[in-house]
Amino acid sequence: MRLHLLALNPTDSVTEGFLPAAARLGLAVTLLTDQPDAHRRAYERHAESAAGGGEPLPELDVHLCDVRDFREVIGRISALGRPDAVFTNSDHLQTQAALAADYFGLPGKDWRAALRAKNKAQLRRSLAEAGLDAVFCAELAPGEDPDALGDGRLDGAPFPCVLKPREGVASEDVVLVGDARELASRCREIRARRPDAALVVEEYLNGQLHTLETLGDGTALHAFAAFRTRLSPPPYFIEERLDLLPALPQPHSEQVIAQLKALGIGFGICHTEYVAQGDRARIIEVNYRAIGDQCDLVLAGLLGIPLFEHTLRTHLGQPLPADLGGRTDGRVRMEYVCAERAGTLKAAPGASDTEHDGVRLVYRPWRELGEEHPLYRTNRDYLGVLRATGTDEDRIDRAVAEFLAAHRWEIVS
Repeated sequence: MRLHLLALNPTDSVTEGFLPAAARLGLAVTLLTDQPDAHRRAYERHAESAAGGGEPLPELDVHLCDVRDFREVIGRISALGRPDAVFTNSDHLQTQAALAADYFGLPGKDWRAALRAKNKAQLRRSLAEAGLDAVFCAELAPGEDPDALGDGRLDGAPFPCVLKPREGVASEDVVLVGDARELASRCREIRARRPDAALVVEEYLNGQLHTLETLGDGTALHAFAAFRTRLSPPPYFIEERLDLLPALPQPHSEQVIAQLKALGIGFGICHTEYVAQGDRARIIEVNYRAIGDQCDLVLAGLLGIPLFEHTLRTHLGQPLPADLGGRTDGRVRMEYVCAERAGTLKAAPGASDTEHDGVRLVYRPWRELGEEHPLYRTNRDYLGVLRATGTDEDRIDRAVAEFLAAHRWEIVS
């Protein structure tokens, strides 16, 4: 059986998660991407690791394709031969993959639900129309001058508000603005970097940020994990730490599930971020793919649930088990080491994997020594990720604190 996988840049979720899962399922994989050389390098690096005892990888054919254009995707797949499944884990390609799967009569996501999740203004409209949540939201079209927001669209705006790209990801160009003047200034800054991006101005939903991780087969929708997220101080929204919660928060999880179903979301894996305001769950955004930044890899190992295989099976038309199972005593803390200034990385620890006092610590660097970067104010500022797993939260917290105190990250101008 052959899986056609759509991707932009290589990610750990694909290279270390979905590709090994495809191999375990006996699938050959055709990868369509606009960055074929980068994926070949990532595949080769992971294949070398597999040769040393790591996860085996599937047969992989990599083809250049303008994957952002669903017409090119369908045409390329037709030329290569009919697949058994079409899948993507990219935020940017869910609608394209859904349309391609539908064209070939294969199981997949509803393209309309994928579009609602990706387009933040459409998401707000859909939830409001369903009577589930009304959040102030105004759009600024590509090329539209921020002064145009003086036409009445901002009437009643509850400043401070959040300004962000309508189809953005990873807190890229997401910023809290205090008034209309600051809003116009920030709009121009973002326009200088993204002249073709549509922007949205949203009500600021203050409160503790959580995630809900779900997996569905189009009939049953399972919530299998939830994180509590710590963000950087305003005006930016960088995820600095995630802690796996011992149980799904209620009534929040049930409310989020209801909102996802109203959006038409219930096929494959999904990562939803929401704010808890008392007993009320208010969705920040819906990412119709697996949680990233290595959280999905950790969850699959700790919970003992074959998340990547289950996800691919849904796209092959196979139902999920009635109960996903999985252990309930595991705890996870994800700590992201962020650059605090622009410059060149001069000193940083290398990769490590240790276990002591019931806590396993896995550190992976995400920047090489000698790399120079600006300060992005997004997760592109991550220097590395520390994954701490065990069963005792206090021991996990102590182990993380000791690791951070014992190592040094130095950036020089």
